[in-house]
Amino acid sequence: MFRISLDSLLILDAIDRCGTFAGAGVELHKVPSTISYTVGKLEQDLGVQVFERQGPKVTLTGAGKELLKEGRYLLKAAEDLEHRVRRVACGWETELAIGMDSIFSPTALIAEITEFYKVANLTRLRFSEEALSGSWEALMDRRVDLLVAAAGAGPSGGGYSAEIIGATKFVFAVSPQHPLAAIDKPLGKAELYQYKAIAVSDSVRKMQPRTVGLIFGQDTLTLPDMRNKYEFQLAGVGFGFLPEPLARNAIEKGLLVEKQVEEPRQPEPLYLAWRSGEVGAGLKWWIEKMKAPDLMERLWRDVIR
Repeated sequence: MFRISLDSLLILDAIDRCGTFAGAGVELHKVPSTISYTVGKLEQDLGVQVFERQGPKVTLTGAGKELLKEGRYLLKAAEDLEHRVRRVACGWETELAIGMDSIFSPTALIAEITEFYKVANLTRLRFSEEALSGSWEALMDRRVDLLVAAAGAGPSGGGYSAEIIGATKFVFAVSPQHPLAAIDKPLGKAELYQYKAIAVSDSVRKMQPRTVGLIFGQDTLTLPDMRNKYEFQLAGVGFGFLPEPLARNAIEKGLLVEKQVEEPRQPEPLYLAWRSGEVGAGLKWWIEKMKAPDLMERLWRDVIR
């Protein structure tokens, strides 16, 4: 049994703000005797003095100040919980988790996030980064509620809804200093096998990891995301396919050289996906916003700026 109740904390807060038991009683619509009894019972139960009494005026003791300081956090949490319960009853989620492909950043969605908080300020947003098949696994394992720009097709078996919101073209690129840059013909396995490939790590935990564009037995440096892969290829550490929007400026500036390969990587669709039958008001809001015609342009612009 807890010795501190929310009702007693509410009374302490009112007394501190009003300066007197009588003033707190007026604010809380309680008779002064109820206020006095609650404070006295709290002090008795805790075995500490909460207020210094000087006639009608009262001031908090050191213990009282600490109790009220921490107690106000509890009052705020209880108030938030009440609001969240009411919003859930109206169809709004208490928390919404959004997973994004690791190349993209939530900073591209600042306008949408700001707008969302104006209509659903009590729904917590949580963003996470995923890569390759890890995006789909996060959705199916309920670690995220919505995938934005998940690369590659989803797993078989259903249980989710998905819409294509764009496609990414890929280019094979190396640093001008890399030995492959000097070869004047489409690159095949014989040329590529001699050098280190740069790959992105799949963020899966349970599913089979996905690999793209690697030769069996290839010497490979695996990095956590596409942005790191890009930097290592700029530095000439290795080679690999890069999203064309990401590599374009570096190729135009001569920092990367685009090479033709015998087995080019095909454009890859980018998906918006969510679990079927679990669409709350917040998720519906985000699904509609993520279907904006300029979404992919803004996501890529944020990556390359």
